[in-house]
Amino acid sequence: MGSRIITYGGGALSLSSRSCRIVSGLEQPVGGGAVRWQVLEQVDKELSTGNERAALNLVKDLQAKPGVSDVSAPPARYFYRLQIPQRLYTLDELRLNGIEAASLLSPVDTTLGSIERIIQAVALLGGIAAWNVFDLSPQQILFTSLGFLFLWTFDAVSFNGGISFLVLDTLAHSFSQKYNNRVVQHEAGHFLIAYLLGILPKGYTLTSLEALKKEGSLNVQAGTAFADFEFLEEVNKGKVSATTLNKFSCIALAGVATEYLLFGTAEGGLADINTLDKLLKSLGFTQKKADAQVGWAVLNTVLILRRHEKARAVLADAMSEGRTVGSCVDAIEETIDVTDL
Repeated sequence: MGSRIITYGGGALSLSSRSCRIVSGLEQPVGGGAVRWQVLEQVDKELSTGNERAALNLVKDLQAKPGVSDVSAPPARYFYRLQIPQRLYTLDELRLNGIEAASLLSPVDTTLGSIERIIQAVALLGGIAAWNVFDLSPQQILFTSLGFLFLWTFDAVSFNGGISFLVLDTLAHSFSQKYNNRVVQHEAGHFLIAYLLGILPKGYTLTSLEALKKEGSLNVQAGTAFADFEFLEEVNKGKVSATTLNKFSCIALAGVATEYLLFGTAEGGLADINTLDKLLKSLGFTQKKADAQVGWAVLNTVLILRRHEKARAVLADAMSEGRTVGSCVDAIEETIDVTDL
């Protein structure tokens, strides 16, 4: 099984799998693209049956074929071609590269906060209106208030606030195009960086409701899951290699980095940052060493995203249409700028 990064609202690293649907009406490619398309259709079939290792092997074989995949170098060598020198980058150096760390690494979800305040105001006004219309006694108001308080506490304790977040997230996607677009772009950032670094995304969800239907859990929010066996195996052994850690760091920060590049600040992705922070602490990193790792990963990820902005935009469109993993990978391969590889 692979790892899953929960990227919007909250959550933690967990395990999941996703059954993907084939989207009809897509134009069939020719030549090397036709071969790639056939392989990626098989990748979708393997993922739909939970055979993630076979899907990963298919993609690796595909990337090794000249003329079929633009991401044609072996993942390890390709990663070293992408990354910048690893050292401590100061805040001034990040600013010179157009990055304000505070806006990127301190996400605050203003959209959900606004919706929550609106719901609270409506509930208060509704309570006052009901009091006047139905002439409720103080005792009835007390019992009603206690009932709502019990439901809120039950959700917080039993589902870690999952029901509340499901309601807020559903309303946000329904009434805020800005919020919906942020989530899509955020997940596209995770997907693109993972694929470019040789890690196969095995599925994604863009709403809490979609995640609930697929995962059957209220504690699962929008996120992207990965067929990342090497990472999990190393974590289980208690020793993570520098290469694996660098890849995970870039993937974890890809969502907030994408938001920052597009909107000037990040709102979602606090859980990603917390997950990376916990991993670094578990590996015994000092605060200075952890800051160096995060600073390097931020700059490296931002530079890759800038380099492949068009591919990220096309991928985001594909994900917003609900395309399969294979179709999303094909969108990357069709759009990626080979001169920047």
